[in-house]
Amino acid sequence: MEIQGKIIMKLPLQEGTSKAGNPWKKQEYVLETFGNYPRKVKFDFFGERVDQYQLNEGEDVTVSFDLESREFNGRWYTDVRAFSCQKGVAPAAPAAPSPAAPVAPAAAAQPAVTAPQPLQPSAPANFEDEGENSDLPF
Repeated sequence: MEIQGKIIMKLPLQEGTSKAGNPWKKQEYVLETFGNYPRKVKFDFFGERVDQYQLNEGEDVTVSFDLESREFNGRWYTDVRAFSCQKGVAPAAPAAPSPAAPVAPAAAAQPAVTAPQPLQPSAPANFEDEGENSDLPF
């Protein structure tokens, strides 16, 4: 999955040693998406990707990530684990028309406007013939 936005916060680097004695590190960031209703998403880089992708606050980025959930003491936690990132990506702009495509004049592109037609009186409904043979539920 991918998400585009601006880095609004770089959280402190977390480091430690696993039970097996291997060192690990994790760098977390908060990204705010573009658009009318921006969302904030916390994601992280783990291991050697921490050094590979150094991001700073204010940078526009496209982040590729996987969602990963795990259970601990009967509760579930979800991580947004990033695996790559491209810097300098601006918000997506609407596509411009192709120069090879013919462009119709503005007047021809608008539908023709016709005057409203007067309503025609209809015959009154005759409900007296229905009687007991009607399939209506009431």
